[in-house]
Amino acid sequence: MARIDALSIKLQGQEGNDKLAEEYGKVINNVMANTLSTRLKNQNLSGQPTAGTVEAKRFTNVSGNTYGTARTAGEGQKIKADPVVIAINDDTEYLSEVEEKDLMMYGVGGLIERQMGEHQRGLEAELEDKFFAEAVNAGTEFTPTGTPSIEDEIEEAIQTVEKTKNSYVRGVPRNMINVVMSNEYYGKLRNKINSISNSNGLGQVKNYEEGTFNNTKVFSSVFLPEGINYIVMIDGAVAQPVRTSEYAPKKVELSDATAFGFFAYKGTKAVTPDLIIYNGEAVSL
Repeated sequence: MARIDALSIKLQGQEGNDKLAEEYGKVINNVMANTLSTRLKNQNLSGQPTAGTVEAKRFTNVSGNTYGTARTAGEGQKIKADPVVIAINDDTEYLSEVEEKDLMMYGVGGLIERQMGEHQRGLEAELEDKFFAEAVNAGTEFTPTGTPSIEDEIEEAIQTVEKTKNSYVRGVPRNMINVVMSNEYYGKLRNKINSISNSNGLGQVKNYEEGTFNNTKVFSSVFLPEGINYIVMIDGAVAQPVRTSEYAPKKVELSDATAFGFFAYKGTKAVTPDLIIYNGEAVSL
C-alpha cells in the first residue's frame, strides 16, 4: 500500500505525504552525523546487512624474506586474514501513534517533526550505549601504576595501547588512538590542560567536544557505562552496522489514531578487542 493511504484525512494529501517522507529520510542521516560512535566505528565491512551478517577482516603481519625466496618457492607469501562476523541480530522499533485531535493542535508538519525527532534521539542513545558497552565487554581493564596525576594516568593508558604488538599490529600510531572519557574525568583533564601557560586547550567540533592530548584524540561522552572512567581504543575497534526499515502508516484498529515510525536492525561487536582498554568498574552492562 502507499505510504499515506491509511492516514486520516488531515494527514492525507501532498502536504502530509511530502512531510512524512522528508522526516523519514532525515532520521538516519542525522543519527550518523550526531553520534560519536559513528565516527569511531569500523567502516570496512563486507556483505549486506539484509543478509543477516556482515564481516570485518583483520590482516596478520607480514615479515620480509630474503631476496629470492619467492622465486625459489614459485610463489609469494599468502595473505592471511581472520574474519570477524557481526550478526545483525539486535532489532528495535520506534513507532508512534498520532491521534486525530493532536493533528488539530500541531498540524501535519509540527506533529511529524516532533515524533520523528523523538525517534531519532532514541536511536542515537541506543547506538551510543551499545557501542561503548561492547567496548567494555570486549576490552581489557586498565589500572594505572601508583596514584598518578590525571595527565600521567591518561598518558600511561595511551602508551599501553600504543605499545601493543601481536600477530596483527606492531605498535599503534597515536593519531589512530581515541580516549573517550566520562564527563568527570574529561573535566579533570581539561582543567589541567587549561591551567598550563600558553596551552591551546581542548576545542569543540560539531555536536560533541573534541580535543587532543599528546597527539591523541580525546572525547567526552555521557554514554559510557556507569562506573567507567574512560575507554582507550583505536579507530574501527568496534563495528556497528545499522539499517532501518520504514513502517507504512496505518490506522490503529478501533481508534482515531494512526501509527507510523521505523524499525532498526543492527549488530555491535568488537573487531580489535586487543586494542581496547578501559578504566573503572561498570555498574551494569
